[in-house]
Amino acid sequence: MDAVTVSSKYQVVIPKAVRERANIMPGEKLQVLSFDDRIELVRTKPMRSMRGFLRGLDAGFVREENDRA
Repeated sequence: MDAVTVSSKYQVVIPKAVRERANIMPGEKLQVLSFDDRIELVRTKPMRSMRGFLRGLDAGFVREENDRA
């Protein structure tokens, strides 16, 4: 398990092993999520890269009666 230290400017350095494992490159955007006492960094993807990711999805479902209004 890698540990980091928070600087006086509240900055941290992502350890090299973690950056390599996650293939994080300089300039990439990461979203910061906070859950109670836990912090997670999640890579964000540009919307352009999401094009076509739902291709082949079966959209032919029947709505329940109370959702039709």
